[in-house]
Amino acid sequence: MASSALLLLQLLLLTSLVSASPHWGVTLNSAYKGRNSDGSVKISLRARGTFDSCGNFLDWTCSGNCGSVTSKVKDIVDTSTDSSSNHYQWCETELIEKKSLLNDKPFNLGASSYYWVTTRNSVMNGSFESYVDFGRRSDTEEPNTLPDVAIVPFLRVPENCPRTYKPAAFDIDGDKVRCRYGNLPGYECDNCSLPSGFQLDQDSCTLHYQHTNHDSRVFGFEMVVEDFPHSTIDLSYSDGSSVRKIPLLSRRKRDIASILSGSWTTAVSPVIPTATTAATTTVSSSTQNVASGPLSKQPLQFSFLVDPDAPSCQEGLYLPILVAPTPAHGERIEAEVSKEMEIRVKAHADHSTIFDIIFSGPSAITKHRDVNNDFVLRWTPVEDDLGDHFPICFVVESVNGSRIYQSEMRCVLVEVRKAQIEATVTCTETTMKVEVEKDSFFGLQEEHLRLSDPSNTICSLDRLSNDTHIVAIIPLNGCGTEIEEDDDYLIFKNEITTVDDDPNELITRKHLVEARFYCQYPKRGNVTLSFSAHRKNVTVWEKGFGKFTYQFEFYQDDQFGPIYDPNFYPLEFDVGDRIYMQIDASTSINNTEMFVESCRAAPYDNPNFHPTYSIIENGCKVDQTVQTHPTSNNRQFRFSMDAFKFIGLHDQVYISCTVMMCEAGNPDTRCSQGCMNSTLSHSSSRRKREAMIQSGMHFVSQGPLRLKREADLRGGSAFNLNLVFVAGCLLVAVGMVCGVLIYKNKASRVKSQPLFAYVN
Repeated sequence: MASSALLLLQLLLLTSLVSASPHWGVTLNSAYKGRNSDGSVKISLRARGTFDSCGNFLDWTCSGNCGSVTSKVKDIVDTSTDSSSNHYQWCETELIEKKSLLNDKPFNLGASSYYWVTTRNSVMNGSFESYVDFGRRSDTEEPNTLPDVAIVPFLRVPENCPRTYKPAAFDIDGDKVRCRYGNLPGYECDNCSLPSGFQLDQDSCTLHYQHTNHDSRVFGFEMVVEDFPHSTIDLSYSDGSSVRKIPLLSRRKRDIASILSGSWTTAVSPVIPTATTAATTTVSSSTQNVASGPLSKQPLQFSFLVDPDAPSCQEGLYLPILVAPTPAHGERIEAEVSKEMEIRVKAHADHSTIFDIIFSGPSAITKHRDVNNDFVLRWTPVEDDLGDHFPICFVVESVNGSRIYQSEMRCVLVEVRKAQIEATVTCTETTMKVEVEKDSFFGLQEEHLRLSDPSNTICSLDRLSNDTHIVAIIPLNGCGTEIEEDDDYLIFKNEITTVDDDPNELITRKHLVEARFYCQYPKRGNVTLSFSAHRKNVTVWEKGFGKFTYQFEFYQDDQFGPIYDPNFYPLEFDVGDRIYMQIDASTSINNTEMFVESCRAAPYDNPNFHPTYSIIENGCKVDQTVQTHPTSNNRQFRFSMDAFKFIGLHDQVYISCTVMMCEAGNPDTRCSQGCMNSTLSHSSSRRKREAMIQSGMHFVSQGPLRLKREADLRGGSAFNLNLVFVAGCLLVAVGMVCGVLIYKNKASRVKSQPLFAYVN
């Protein structure tokens, strides 16, 4: 009778969640957040549920040490695409609940009787169960942590393409994590059988799809994640009780008998119905409890669609293949409080079109797609995330007609730590100003710090730094600044890093830290002032060559007489018009000559933007219309070319060139070698710079240029107010730029994965 009453009580406690929207999947993560001043325990619960409406959120009931709710936050994680060929429309939402518990004793969370989307394996009534234990571990002397669990809520695969899936199941304590199929009807599952055509390797948490017929309905998967210690440990609680947990493979009578020979304190075992693949064993005496069950238990539920056959199962043909810079599965990424981190994901498919990314992770993540068709996941941790770990899983989707294909699924783990350096980044219409406290570099000498490209005098960190701060004002088109673009923003990035004393060394052993920073500009906004587009001269200082200035101008005819008035920029040309250009280097050093190594056309005057249109490469003419013209001295370079259709792909473009100075008449310099392949060019440049007979490469640009027909189509407008904010051209409204600094300590992470992502 007592057991029946207990079961009835549990059924009442684990009451139903009745959703107005069909359910597609569930994950639930729990984190210990410390103690309040009165000794009560703070915890955070993150429940993700997937429905066919973004207005629904997962809810649960609690039994045991439930405490009180201190806050609730609801948000959207990710939604399905609007593709008309995808009749499955879903939305993953997240409910973050903060609780205050009277003590650190275990408790149970559960829900039942919400209903699944129509499934082919007869899963109808949804339910899940979670067992949470934050007892202090005897091996670490820290509260127990639960595995961090995540999976993409909607997976799909062609019926003829075997595939392997590894959900995120990271355990910071290093415990043995197992994934099994639910086997307790009404608590862990509805149809408690693994669907046909799949195999589950419990020990490695790996799901193998082998083969089954396609169907318009999904499989509903109802899995459970559990963790076990590798050796026998005690979990102790603030009320003086404790429980002993034994490893998964130590469930023999003789092992339990040997455990009982030790001294024990009385412990409280969880009073919930439990079933696992290896039955839980609790051995009690008057002085102790021995529990061989898991340290914790969490739900892992998701939907899986089997599509018709694909023409080929080889990744990269129809099924997208993930390529660099996509992080590897299981990679660990460090993020900092209040600093946006970035995960870049790139995929390729020859016979289908990449069109979307699906992910599961913290609800504050945003996804973007840049002009190179890379996907970017961005997230800014808040103070409350400090010390926590967040799994993020993703797949990339492609389309071919009405067919949709998914890449493999990868999951990474993001660790949130405190900000490593004190810095301020200020963005203007032409520059980034960064100020970093010198103490943040942990004793590194200032002379070992530099920007990505310090060759220009304005790129020297010595110029503006003081006793307490490293200060640099970096042009958006210089000092090695890189540019990225997506549908909404232009992002200019640079970094302060460490180098050896000898700048000509090919390797460095002092490259221990990187302070990466960037400015982000909206591509649409209010133009507050007029602008002057004409680019100014570039002044460079380099050891052995002193100070010299490059001037890049457009001319009106082949006589190279008057230049175009800077007030007339952007210059307008018809396709086929001849464009005349001259680059001139002035210096007080005699016996020098200039060499133009490359020239390209791009939407921005930045050498790190891609794609570009090549005009000259490695000193060789690439565009067939290029002609060179005689000059009065060897520090000038005159050339011309036909206006090209590339301009029509953008509102405006710049002509950008890399140039260098050499000792005149020396046959061993790069200048004397002229047109040659890139490999020989680079090796020669390294050797000759050391001999002080030639400089490094420097970047000059001029523009922008526009096609007249593009201007005419806009009714003669001088420029499009919805243009991307070209570096140095437009002044954006106050408050529409932002700067961020991201720190990377390589020395402390030699044995771990590199920090993959940077951003905002």
